[in-house]
Amino acid sequence: MGRIILTGDRPTGKLHLGHYVGSLRNRVLLQNEGNYERMFVFIADVQALTDNADNPEKVRQNIIEVALDYLSCGLDPEKVTLFIQSQIPELHEMTQFFSNLVTVQRLQRNPTVKTEMALRGFNGDGEDDNRRGLPVGFFTYPISQAADICFCKATTVPVGEDQEPMIEQCREIVRSFNGTYKCDVLVEPEILLPENLSCRRLPGTDGKAKMSKSLGNCIYLSDDPKEMEKKVKGMFTDPGHLRVEDPGKVEGNTVFTYLDAFCEPDDFARFWPDYANLDELKDHYRRGGLGDMKCKKFLIQVLNDRLDPIRARRHAYEQDIPAVYEILRKGSEAARAVAAQTLHEMKDAMQINYFDDAALIAEQAAKYRQ
Repeated sequence: MGRIILTGDRPTGKLHLGHYVGSLRNRVLLQNEGNYERMFVFIADVQALTDNADNPEKVRQNIIEVALDYLSCGLDPEKVTLFIQSQIPELHEMTQFFSNLVTVQRLQRNPTVKTEMALRGFNGDGEDDNRRGLPVGFFTYPISQAADICFCKATTVPVGEDQEPMIEQCREIVRSFNGTYKCDVLVEPEILLPENLSCRRLPGTDGKAKMSKSLGNCIYLSDDPKEMEKKVKGMFTDPGHLRVEDPGKVEGNTVFTYLDAFCEPDDFARFWPDYANLDELKDHYRRGGLGDMKCKKFLIQVLNDRLDPIRARRHAYEQDIPAVYEILRKGSEAARAVAAQTLHEMKDAMQINYFDDAALIAEQAAKYRQ
C-alpha cells in the first residue's frame, strides 16, 4: 500500500495565518509533489459540535468558509479528496469500536485534551453556573480523531506540534485493535510537522502563544488588505523598544516571528533593498536605530504578496457557491466508499460480519440439527 495523507480543520470560523503556515501551505506542496498515493482533507464538523452542540448554526455556516479557504489556498479537488466529516457515518461506527479499547484514565492523561478543556472552561460538573460540565463527546474526541485517520489507512498526518499527543493516541489505538483482533487491518500514522519552527505555532497578533478566534488575535486568510494592515500595525513587538534608537529584542517579538514564517530571500530585493536578508534586518533591530513601524510595513508587503493570490482565488470561487458544495458532495461520496471498505475489514477481523460468515452459519446450523 502506498503513502496516504489525512488532515483537516474544525469549521468554527474562517481559517487564519496560523492554519496556513502550520498546515495549509504544506498541504498544497504535498499535493503538488505527487509523492503520495492519495490525499484526504476534511472539514471536521462532528468534532466542532463537541463544544458547539448548542450552536449548530455556527458550524453549518462555517462549512463553506473553510471550503473556500481550502480552495483559495490552492487545494485541488482533482488531486485531493475534500469531504465533510458528518457525511461519513462509518466514522461513527469505527469510533464506537475504538472506544472499547481506550480507558477513561488514558484520555485524562492526553495533554491536548487537558489543554483544550481548560481553554473552553470545561472544568466542572455542569451544576455550578460558573463552571461548564465536560461533554462526553468532547472528552472522547481523540477516539473520533483516530477513526478519521484510520478510515483511509493514513500513513501521514500533517498537523501542528500541539497535535502530537493525539497522533500518539491514535497509534496506540491502532496497535490495540490489530493486537486484540490479531490482524493488520489498520495502519499506524506518522506525524508530519512543519520544518520551519516558527510555523509550528504562530502566535497571535497580541503576542500570546496561540492564534485563536476566541482571543480575537487572528489574521484571517480572507482579510482584505486594509483589515490585515490594521492588524499588523497593532501587532505586539518588544515592549522595551520605546524609542527608535533603543536596542530591540527579536526573540518573542511577534513581527519577527511572522517574518521568520513568511519572509523569503527575494522579498528584500523587491520590498526593502536596504537589507540583503532577514539576518541583516534582525542585526540592525538588535543594535537599535530601527523603528517598529518600518518593520511592520515590510511585513505588510510580504503578507500581501502571499495573500493576494489567495484572495483572488477565493473571490472566483465565491461567484459559484453551488459548485463548491458539489465538490464537497463528490468528495464525501468518495471518502465514504473508502470508509465502508475499511469498516468491512474491521468487522471481518472482529468476527461480527455475521451474514457474510458462511462457516459460522454452517456451524450453527449443524449444531441445532443434532
